[in-house]
Amino acid sequence: MLNSFIIVFREGFESFLLVAVILSYLRRSGQRWLTPAVYIAIAVALSASAGLGYVLRQGVEDSTVESVFGTTLGAYVTSFLANESLREGILGIVAILMVGSLVVYMWRTGPKVQERMKNRLSAVSSRSSRIAAMAGVFLFTFLMITREGMETALMLLQVRGSEMVSGALLGLTAAAAFAWAWARFGHLINVKRFFQVTGIFLLLFMVQVGIYSFHELSEAGLLPNSDVLHAATEKFSPDGLYGKWFSVVMISVCALWLFGGWLKDRLKPTHPGFVNLGQT
Repeated sequence: MLNSFIIVFREGFESFLLVAVILSYLRRSGQRWLTPAVYIAIAVALSASAGLGYVLRQGVEDSTVESVFGTTLGAYVTSFLANESLREGILGIVAILMVGSLVVYMWRTGPKVQERMKNRLSAVSSRSSRIAAMAGVFLFTFLMITREGMETALMLLQVRGSEMVSGALLGLTAAAAFAWAWARFGHLINVKRFFQVTGIFLLLFMVQVGIYSFHELSEAGLLPNSDVLHAATEKFSPDGLYGKWFSVVMISVCALWLFGGWLKDRLKPTHPGFVNLGQT
């Protein structure tokens, strides 16, 4: 429940901020007529992400898979979806690559993301044709929100426990409340620190997913000496002796880092004209 809460909380808040930047730009540039394309793109992106999560968790009928991918390729896809250990192991690796690279990318380019978004929006919304402008804004918004949705779906697939849905709903509610607070009291919220500490949590969570993926791939028999490796990593699986404590370790590391950042800010000397960029 805690893992799903923080995942949805972070990804949901990031999505809210993306939408806020897009709508703010369209309003300030006098192009409010493009806002319907944003809302339609959000609805389509959320539906696509939810559909991906459902298909990966529940699977689909063999006949449906074959009708979409053909007989030969459909057989491989069906085999992949039917093999739970193989499916979860490979999807875990995909989640690690996607989430890990994007977290690092955001750390490196975070301060310039809003500027780049506005430049891209300016390019797609200033096209002479109204249809082209609508399509450009729709596609831009769809890709931005779908990226967050796909990340969330892949990460939630790695969460075990019956309370995963409850944690996700609480996380979404908290993200909406945090986004509202940011809109009203943005100068009091250290958004930079928020993304840093939740980024650390996601990277640690990816370590846990990596261990679990290794465990599942060994169970699927894809690794040399799979039986030995599977038995050796059993204690580190989400239900194992050590795996059960991994969430506590993640929260503890994030709390210590957050406390260290707060202490550093308190001890940092301030001068006239000094502006804390973390508070903007």
